[in-house]
Amino acid sequence: MRLTPRLCCSITKKIGEITKKYANLPESYLERACEQVEWKTPDLPQYLPRTVKRRSYQFGVHRPWTDEFKRENEGPEYEPTWVEPILHWPVFKGDRVEILVGRDKGKHGIVAQVYQERNWVIVAGLNWRFKWVGKTNKNPGTVVRDEQPLLVTTEVCLVDPADNKPCKFEWRYLEDGERVRVSLRTGRIIPMPHAAEETYDYKSRKTYLESDKDTVATVIEKITFQPKLKTFEMDVMEAMGIVEDRIPKKSYWY
Repeated sequence: MRLTPRLCCSITKKIGEITKKYANLPESYLERACEQVEWKTPDLPQYLPRTVKRRSYQFGVHRPWTDEFKRENEGPEYEPTWVEPILHWPVFKGDRVEILVGRDKGKHGIVAQVYQERNWVIVAGLNWRFKWVGKTNKNPGTVVRDEQPLLVTTEVCLVDPADNKPCKFEWRYLEDGERVRVSLRTGRIIPMPHAAEETYDYKSRKTYLESDKDTVATVIEKITFQPKLKTFEMDVMEAMGIVEDRIPKKSYWY
């Protein structure tokens, strides 16, 4: 399928669902964090509300709500990046994959990070290059290893847990309705890794300790508002025990 520039632009602007889950933040906050306002009219009655915002963003290995992401998108706008749309995301954090390209071709590794906006995954300890850190005129800096992203569509492949070989798979449903990945070669279920539920705040939900500012589960499950077919005045009168004994005047409509 050939993507039009309009469709491509909308894909690159969208934050992936896996990124939103990892952030564990409200979607409205993520939109405000990514937003870059270049010019805005004063909040006065004589001005019409007009705002000039950045239209296209360049997604990379930095999360959209970080300062590094804002610094990467400073200056003139980038050309839209062509990203192949994926209906069902195949690889998650903690999966064992095999690299299909590069000098590490044929090696197995564990997915460390997922960047759904660019169809990227980072495999821990593989596909790295040297990178200078802290280099200045007076300080020589330090050389560290920096893992480079790989395309999830063509550069990595899931490993079948039955024989530790790369395989193709498809999504299927069990009798209880659970959605699983099944290898097409052996029929083995490829389980979802425990690291897939990891977020920015916790490694797993069971080990997370609630703080004073967290909303406990008992309050979330409790129904605090019950909608009724009554006006505000009727609700107040019912709560205070006031009986309506007034007779409304007749009204006529022509």
